[in-house]
Amino acid sequence: MADSRSKALEFAKQNRGRFLDELKELVAIPSISADSAHKSDIKRASEWLEAKLKALGFENVKSMDTGGHPIVYGDWMKAGAKAPTMLVYGHYDVQPPDPLELWESKPFEAVKKGDYLVGRGTSDMKGQVIASLAAVESALTAGEVPVNIKWMIEGEEEMGSGSMADFIRANSKTFASDFALNPDAGMLAADQPTLTYGLRGLAYFEIHLTGPDKDLHSGYYGGTVRNPGNELARLISGMHDEHNRVTLPGFYDSVRNLDDEERAEFKRVPHASDSDYIRAAGVTELWGEEGYTAFERATARPTLEVNGILCGYTGEGPKTVLPSKAMAKVSCRLVADQSPKQVEQQMMAYVKEHCHPAVKCEVKMISDGDPAISERDSRPMKAMDKALEAIWGKKAIYRREGGTISAVAYMQKILGAECVNTGFGLPDDLIHSPNEHMHLPTWEKGVDALIHFIYNLGET
Repeated sequence: MADSRSKALEFAKQNRGRFLDELKELVAIPSISADSAHKSDIKRASEWLEAKLKALGFENVKSMDTGGHPIVYGDWMKAGAKAPTMLVYGHYDVQPPDPLELWESKPFEAVKKGDYLVGRGTSDMKGQVIASLAAVESALTAGEVPVNIKWMIEGEEEMGSGSMADFIRANSKTFASDFALNPDAGMLAADQPTLTYGLRGLAYFEIHLTGPDKDLHSGYYGGTVRNPGNELARLISGMHDEHNRVTLPGFYDSVRNLDDEERAEFKRVPHASDSDYIRAAGVTELWGEEGYTAFERATARPTLEVNGILCGYTGEGPKTVLPSKAMAKVSCRLVADQSPKQVEQQMMAYVKEHCHPAVKCEVKMISDGDPAISERDSRPMKAMDKALEAIWGKKAIYRREGGTISAVAYMQKILGAECVNTGFGLPDDLIHSPNEHMHLPTWEKGVDALIHFIYNLGET
């Protein structure tokens, strides 16, 4: 096995140029999932991945119909029944490149600039998919591989993975595995390997208020009827108490508290002090739930935030109107062991209790995702920890992440697969923004780390 590991690492070294060319090929396909005009590009990207898996010797390769964009599947089960089975997750869809005028090069023509490859999807997450493919190819070429491998590469992650849950339930036997590898989590810095064991969930709402049956003249009717704008402001302002805690009934009842070991580990995270947050956010002071640092609040505590408000006249100049309707978009980030459905009921209960009966109130949950948390001392997590240390020469930092990757929770809850969240994107990669880029030296180290990870899984 040691000889196979060395051969795989050497193969990766000799083929870095080809791996980079393959990344450029995949980036060149504008697989924008949210834009129906790019449906054919979504198909092209899935077909590109199918062809790659077939070329590597994977079996049962296919693009599976989800009801939305397809999921690319393939399996290699030649390690034997006693070997563990790893499910490699990824997504081939990308965000729209807008605003185009801010790009310094064409978004779908990946350009190498010094140590960086610039283009949409280079970091999020086509670069991570190609790194995983490169590591697996290197191991397969070297000979003995101690793990069975399956792939699940979706095309809807940038849309919230709306088809994923039902699809996994319907195909749970196909995707059955001992654990999953998700290389979509990223690193804290180029010199700091990172393992993400917690991801927050999401419950995203629209709150609609309706008062009079039409807009009214504020001189004639102001002070005589309830203004939906005023009522909405009152509702929102009451969603936090004097300690900045969310007031939805039962909101914290199922929240898993941070333990002392986690809080101590968080102190190792670079650029995560309160002063760092003040500087990065461009504000003069911080706000949030009392008793926690900014990093803890942003990654490991549940939150409620207003994302947008629509009410009345907002054009140039005055229009003295009392609006008929008001609407707010409100998102809650959730932590283990909360659930979006649970929080939906809490939001509805809060609005029902506090909305005046003279105003009609409606709550719509328009997007959701379950939180996920992985065991820090699982065998796969330890194998990745050891792999990262072998390449970077230092211990990985264990962290929680403030964002949401819905597929991770689905793999855990539906498949029962423990998930290792890693990746080699950096905080300044400008993902979702113009001039997205991947730091190539870190990406190349990532390929080698994934090779070590594969072979570490074969060790007792």
